Amino acid sequence: MRVLIAPDKFAGTLSAVEAAEAIAAGWRQQAPDDEVVRVPMSDGGPGFVDVLQAALGGELAALTVTGPLGESTPATLLLVGDTAYVESSQACGLDLIEAPNREPERASTYGVGELIVAAVEAGAKRIVIGLGGSGTNDAGAGMLAALGATAEPQGVLQQGGSALQQLTSIDVTPARERLEGIELLAASDVDNPLLGLRGATNIFGPQKGVEAERIPPLDAALENLATLVDRQLADSKGAGAAGGLGYALMLVGASRVPGIETIIDAVKLAEHAKTVDLVLTGEGGFDYQSASGKVVSGVAKVAGDAIRPCVVLAGQVLVGAREMRVMGVQSAYSLVDAVGKEAAMGQPAESLAALAARVARTWSRSI
Repeated sequence: MRVLIAPDKFAGTLSAVEAAEAIAAGWRQQAPDDEVVRVPMSDGGPGFVDVLQAALGGELAALTVTGPLGESTPATLLLVGDTAYVESSQACGLDLIEAPNREPERASTYGVGELIVAAVEAGAKRIVIGLGGSGTNDAGAGMLAALGATAEPQGVLQQGGSALQQLTSIDVTPARERLEGIELLAASDVDNPLLGLRGATNIFGPQKGVEAERIPPLDAALENLATLVDRQLADSKGAGAAGGLGYALMLVGASRVPGIETIIDAVKLAEHAKTVDLVLTGEGGFDYQSASGKVVSGVAKVAGDAIRPCVVLAGQVLVGAREMRVMGVQSAYSLVDAVGKEAAMGQPAESLAALAARVARTWSRSI
């Protein structure tokens, strides 16, 4: 029997690569005669570069960029031919900020611009930027500054979203000229606009630590930027991705592409699915959001198109059988239910391997 293992990260515990290794180890332990194929996945958020490097090879360039609160932080750039892959969360990710220090109002995307500049200087003609997992809400103003955009008052673009209320003028022409002749793709499955009730601040701000009373003025600050540059573009699908980073990328010519589909195409998941008998995927929390452009739903669709059963291994399973079937998932198994929350968090790889072995007893035809 041949099994495809294509999980997302288990947020806070395992990367997608580590999760795939753990599931494979557990499966082999129970069904050693089965052949397992590991294809770690990402939807454009954390793990984007690692997943692509595992599938495509290429050259990893180690860099030091400016983190969301101005600190130096390590990041990597993946170069495959004349294409560069950038993971925005490496420069502005929520996981870079300790919980007590989370202030999305002053966090900046400047480091994302530094990564893009590095890609340009490395000779890239096509740059794919994975969006997701950000701890920022500055409409990509910091990124624009790193690319050469100017504004009045000087320095305001690097000071986070709230500071944009002070903005009186902005010129993004230097940033556009810096990227002239380069194809930019913003990989994200978020289709929210920049502003309003469905915008970056209202929908994602609270998840990053924006307090309720700060939401209206922060949204107004982002609207001030949009009004000075291109208010119509702020209504575009995906402009609100990564705290508005999607909007800034569109300002400099980027096209939005679905994050999960970008990965599915890059790792040739559909081709792999046709050669196996069973597809396994997983993530930390299998819930209602999993149906909205996340890895689990994307993998399940590929499995369905190949007429292969899809099974989910998750930290927690928070959907019922009906919702699973709608997503194309035959069955789902919870790590917390199997080993308890303490073991799931304290020994995630071992626990996930144990769960995979248990699933193999049910699903492997070799036993």
